[in-house]
Amino acid sequence: MYLTLIEPRVSETDGVGHINNTTIPIWLEAGRNKLFKLFNPEDTFHDWKMIILKTNVEYVAQIYFGKDVEVKTWVKKIGNSSLELYEEIHQEGRLCVIGTAVYVNFNLQTQKSEPIPNDIRQELELHLYENIN
Repeated sequence: MYLTLIEPRVSETDGVGHINNTTIPIWLEAGRNKLFKLFNPEDTFHDWKMIILKTNVEYVAQIYFGKDVEVKTWVKKIGNSSLELYEEIHQEGRLCVIGTAVYVNFNLQTQKSEPIPNDIRQELELHLYENIN
């Protein structure tokens, strides 16, 4: 599992006092930064590899300003050129958000997907979450 801590900002709080639902996908993406680094160690967009195909977000409980959140990211499935992620956001030990995302390893120059390299696949396997329904 990859773990990312986020300190909610005042600007992310909406008029009813909780973190706005449009903020959550941004936080989930922040939890993927270590995965992006695997595919693109130089952190440049010139040779970016991770192209998002699909996301899903389920809001389970409200999140509030003033209390840090944990973004937990697991690898749910590894395909030939794609991977599916399972993600959770927790605040004060409470599950608040469940998310999934599907990415493909993509070559921008050829505009085609490419197999996930073995060294990256081995690292991803360390973060598999096997018990997802």
